[in-house]
Amino acid sequence: MLDKKFVEDISQKISKLVADTPMGDIEKNLRALLQSAFSRLDLVTREEFDVQSQVLLRTREQLQQLERKLAEIEARQAGKPSTGE
Repeated sequence: MLDKKFVEDISQKISKLVADTPMGDIEKNLRALLQSAFSRLDLVTREEFDVQSQVLLRTREQLQQLERKLAEIEARQAGKPSTGE
């Protein structure tokens, strides 16, 4: 297996060589183009997504509790005679 430091050194040297060539300019321009395109999209971060997922989970749990309570109330009302009619 290759030494991790050796691979990192090679990677850094290649990156430096590419940065000093027209390919480096292309990479910079492409990166800027992609950042511009992504900024126009309506994207959220992973953290924001996770927070909203937790909020949705809590909301679902509360809804289930309310549905159970409503079913209990309806069951009790079904067993009692109506007094208002």
